[in-house]
Amino acid sequence: MADVDDGAAAPVSEPLDLVRLCLDEVVFVKLRGDRELKGRLHAYDSHCNLVLGDVEETIYVVEEDEEGDETVKVGRATLGASEV
Repeated sequence: MADVDDGAAAPVSEPLDLVRLCLDEVVFVKLRGDRELKGRLHAYDSHCNLVLGDVEETIYVVEEDEEGDETVKVGRATLGASEV
């Protein structure tokens, strides 16, 4: 019979628990419109609005004859849940 350790239940029981575990960690956020952000997660709320610091934004540009990307150092970003 397998031993079950009730005290060591998985720390992630709801999706926002995973976000809570990422506080003060560098996270990667994929946004609408071929944009991505990489930065340190400072705060969030129950709607998944995020506040990131030391942010680098990457915008992917696709044109007929070439593909490329542009990375911009933003500093601090506040994201609405509808952007993610």
